[in-house]
This record gives sequence, C-alpha cells and structure tokens, in this order.
Amino acid sequence: MNKNAIIACLIFIMSTNFVWAFDLDMTVDDEIRKNYNSSKLVEDTHTGNSEEESLPSLPEISKYDKQNDSVNKVIDNEVLTVTQLPKASIIANTVKIWKGTSFDVVNATKINDWLAKGNTVKFRTKAPIVKRKYTIPAGTTFTGEILEVHRPQITCNGGLVVIRIRSMTYKGQTIPINAYITRADDKKIFLNNIKGDRTYLKTTWKKGSWGRNMFSKMWNLTTDLGDDAATLILSPFPFVYGTVCYGVNTIVSPICAFFSKGGHVSIPAGSDFRIKFLDSVYIE
Repeated sequence: MNKNAIIACLIFIMSTNFVWAFDLDMTVDDEIRKNYNSSKLVEDTHTGNSEEESLPSLPEISKYDKQNDSVNKVIDNEVLTVTQLPKASIIANTVKIWKGTSFDVVNATKINDWLAKGNTVKFRTKAPIVKRKYTIPAGTTFTGEILEVHRPQITCNGGLVVIRIRSMTYKGQTIPINAYITRADDKKIFLNNIKGDRTYLKTTWKKGSWGRNMFSKMWNLTTDLGDDAATLILSPFPFVYGTVCYGVNTIVSPICAFFSKGGHVSIPAGSDFRIKFLDSVYIE
C-alpha cells in the first residue's frame, strides 16, 4: 500500500468517528431580551422617574445691564448686583501732580514762633502756575498745620516753626495733599524746619566787647603816661590791667553766651515761600 492510500484511510476514519462543535450558552441573552423594554426607558428619561434623583436646573443668570452699568450674579439663590466704576472716564477727567513738584507761593498770614501747635496757616499762589497738562490759577489757597513750634532757647538756639501743608483749594474743591516747605522768606531751609537765627558766635563776640574796650582804654592811658617822664614809671600798670581784663573776658564770654537765647522766627505776610509735594495728587 502506498503512502497516499494510507493518508486517505486515516482521514476517512477520523471524519466518521469524531465530531468537533462549539456550544454557545445563549440563555442569558434570551432572558435580557424578555425583560428589556426600550419604550419604558424613553418614558423614564422624559418624566424624570429614573431611579436616581434628578439634579435641579441651573438658575438663569441675567444679562449685563448696559444702562445701569451693573452685573447681576446669583449666589445661593440670592441676586447680587455688582456696580462697575467707569474707570476710563475717571482717568480721562483727572490730572496727576507728581511727587516732588514744587510751587512758589506767599504766606497769607504772619508766621512766628508764638503760634501754637495745631494752628493753621494759609498760603496762596500770587501768579498762575502753568504746567504742560494743567494750570494752577493765581490765588489758589494752600492750608498748612503747625506740627512743632518753640521760642528761642539757651545755647543761642533760635525759635522753630515746622509746617506741613495738608490741603489745596482748587476750583472750589478742597483736595488733601502732603507737602512741606523748602524755602521760607526767600531763604532755603532744611528738613522743613523754619528756624530763628542761631546767634552763638555773635553773642560770644558781643559778650567779649567789655574786655576789648577796657584793653583799648588802658592802652591809651599807658601811651599818655609814657609821654611824660614823671609818669613813665606808671605806664606799664594800665597796660597790664587792660591785658588781664581782656584775657579774662575772652575766656568768660563763651560761657556767658551759652546761657543766652537765639533769634525769633518772625515772617511777615506776603513773603515768598516754596512748597514741595511729598505724594502725588490727582486733580480734576
């Protein structure tokens, strides 16, 4: 028996004795098809009778109200109205006076060291102040407050007045400002301190005038005594006396000046001042 005949016999025997099959279990799908109702599902969707509780509808947010320039917002079922400021119009109608700007003014009232702390003083512009973006008219009033004041003190220390500019009256409006004084009575001042004259050196020289005058008198007497032979022997004594008086007075005069007082602050109305802004200010 040849080889091909043997293979044909084997195939015939296997095809007659063995059956290959796959048996699928369709019982579960049949059960689902029997219980499934597609129309019931659509009905539950429309009527809201689903097993899970339906969510509440979102509240309606009202639109932007252009006429009232406001936005309505709903928070926890309460309507809140948020007003929007017209920022563009505010910026367009205001001008900024920059920090560090200086104005020349005159004092409307007399300023002296007899004023009390907390008193107010007035300043005015005597001429229009013209800048690139704004003009300060003549007669614009600046109001200042006395922060510190004292009269002349010992050690020849002069009086003191410290003024801080608090407000500016511009076109009928009182605008708060923060400014200080850099020139007073056309003299430059430092640290906003308007001070009376410190007279220590002047007072020391003045206190030493007695010794200088005494020395001058004794020198003249010494000269007169020296011109006469009878009194020549006495001529050194006035000179020595005058020299001692001059020396003692020179030593004592600084001590005496230490207990003296300086000059008063007294500035008449209409004197020239200059104020400088410490903070920027917006004006309309």
